[in-house]
Amino acid sequence: MIGRLVGKLVEKMPPDLLVDVGGVGYELSASMTTFYELPSVGGQVVLYTHFQVKEDAQTLYAFIDKSERALFRILIKVNGIGPKMALAILSSMSSDELVKFVQESDVTALTGIPGVGKKTAERLIVELRDKLGQAAKQDLFSTPAVLKQVQADPRQEAESALISLGYKPQEASKAIALIPMSNATSEDVIKAALKNMLRKAN
Repeated sequence: MIGRLVGKLVEKMPPDLLVDVGGVGYELSASMTTFYELPSVGGQVVLYTHFQVKEDAQTLYAFIDKSERALFRILIKVNGIGPKMALAILSSMSSDELVKFVQESDVTALTGIPGVGKKTAERLIVELRDKLGQAAKQDLFSTPAVLKQVQADPRQEAESALISLGYKPQEASKAIALIPMSNATSEDVIKAALKNMLRKAN
C-alpha cells in the first residue's frame, strides 16, 4: 500500500493533482482543505495517501496530514458515505470543525455540506462519535487539537454507550444533559443516566 508521497507538484486541478516522485507521476484526488495547503506548481510536497482498489478503478487519495486521512478512513466506513462524499465533507470544513460538530450534535452545520441531508447528518453524528473515540484511543490523530476534542467530553462516550444499549439518540442526549459533569467519568455519567431513565420508566 502507498502510504506517503514526497515529490514535486506538477499539476493541480481540484479535486485532482499530479505529483512527480522520482520521475513517476502519481495522480491523486484530494479535498479542498488539502488543496489550500499546497504550494505552487513546481513546489515540493509531502502527502499522506489512501489507496482504494475497486473492480473498475484504482484511486489514490491525498491528504495534507495524518489526521485528515484518519477522518477520511473513518468517514468511508459510515453507512452510505463513499470516498466522494467523504472528500466533500472534508472539503467543507477542517478536521477540527468536523470533530466539533459531531461532538456537539450540530445537525445544522453538517447539513450545510453539499449532498448531506438531515438523515445523513444524524447518521454521521451517531456513527462517527463511536468511531472517533476508538480512533483517538488508537492514537490515529496526529493533530493535538483533534485528539483533545475527541477525548475531552465524557458525555460523548456515555451517549454512544446508551445508544448501543438501544436508547434513541434524543433520549440519551436528554438524559445525559441532566447529569452534573464536575470531575465525572463516562462510567459515572452512564450509571447516573441509566438510573434516571429507569426511574422515569417506573
